[in-house]
Amino acid sequence: MAHRLLIVEDRDSLRRLLERALRGEGYDVVSVATEADGVASATEPFALALTDLQLPDGNGLEVVRAFTRHQPRTPVVVLTAFGSVTTAVDAMKAGATDFLEKPLELDDLFALVGSLVGEHEEEPERFEAGGDAPAIIGRHPRLKAALRLLEKVAPTETTVLVTGPSGTGKELFAQALHSCSKRRQGPFVAVNCAAIPDALMENELFGHEKGAFTGADRRQLGRFEQAEGGTLFLDEIGELKLEVQAKVLRVLEAKTFERVGGGRPRRADVRIVAATNRDLHAMVRDGTFRQDLLYRLDVFPIALPTLAERRSDVPALCRHLATQIAERLGLERPSLSPDVLDRLQAEDWPGNVRQLANLLERALILADDGQVRLEDLEVLLGAARATPDDAEALRHALRQTDGDKQRAAEILGVSYRTLQRRVREHDLEGYPRYRR
Repeated sequence: MAHRLLIVEDRDSLRRLLERALRGEGYDVVSVATEADGVASATEPFALALTDLQLPDGNGLEVVRAFTRHQPRTPVVVLTAFGSVTTAVDAMKAGATDFLEKPLELDDLFALVGSLVGEHEEEPERFEAGGDAPAIIGRHPRLKAALRLLEKVAPTETTVLVTGPSGTGKELFAQALHSCSKRRQGPFVAVNCAAIPDALMENELFGHEKGAFTGADRRQLGRFEQAEGGTLFLDEIGELKLEVQAKVLRVLEAKTFERVGGGRPRRADVRIVAATNRDLHAMVRDGTFRQDLLYRLDVFPIALPTLAERRSDVPALCRHLATQIAERLGLERPSLSPDVLDRLQAEDWPGNVRQLANLLERALILADDGQVRLEDLEVLLGAARATPDDAEALRHALRQTDGDKQRAAEILGVSYRTLQRRVREHDLEGYPRYRR
């Protein structure tokens, strides 16, 4: 049975062209010319919707929102004017899956529609940015849409904000962006803002002069200087205190900073990529994040899907991760049977790719001859479902990491600061090193 597609386009000539072209590819095509008809069509079953953003009675974003409401699984592709990246970003925020620029190339249209409705299984399942950036695995439309945005913005100097829950691969995207940029020959420097104490953050970012404070017996370069000529990745930027936010804002606005204890402005030749798993807009409303800094960071957002939202990528991810883990640990070549992959694909993975990788590492260590058995996997999955609020889950993660809170946070799929708070709540400070 042919896939049913919806076209929302007011220009008669383009609408007829799209109808003929897609019907020629074997699709069942329905076309309308107004926003109102496009919104009304969102209650009908379609395999894909294609909408222009400029419509005579309104905005195609309303069509996107209607499908997000009524048919969230239906991919929506928007048509934008050439070079209108901001418009495309707005559409992605509203729920669009991907975008195409006018004038349209029919080959691009056919390839995109085919991939979104599952016609092109031969589509590559890995993205190689080159350099030192690890491969990004998956062919799900939402991941592919994020990668298309990455490729668009990478050659520019635009500040990028990568958003998504913990474990979705925000640093992986930042590394890929750097490797695809004109700064690829320069350094890539990552800072986890959640893992550095507030009192040390300014010194960590901007460095200090000799004698700036007691114990400062030599000059120390901060991360901005270490990243000169390259990319500085500020992970979990929502954890920065307001006073440090003001100094980061100055770098974005004036491209200068000062070392602690220094009075001379220094030029910051860096491209900033930031990431967060928090709602920065809500933090602005709460007064915990500067609105002017958000405007500077949110120039080009890239939202990453959760692993549950791209469940079809789990088998390919498992094979890739298992091979990497086995090579790193010197283990037997891993064997993941179809029933094991099906079981892993059925999980929700609240900790996303990071949680999946940690579970696979435990499974491969326990496996005999690299063969992961379904019964052993069920035991590990049961332990993985324990919530980070559970004291026993905290103890288990801290035992596994010998008290390393950063690694324990990764296992549980939470931020470092969240883990610190829960450790204090359950009186587990120093566990297990000092409580044997």
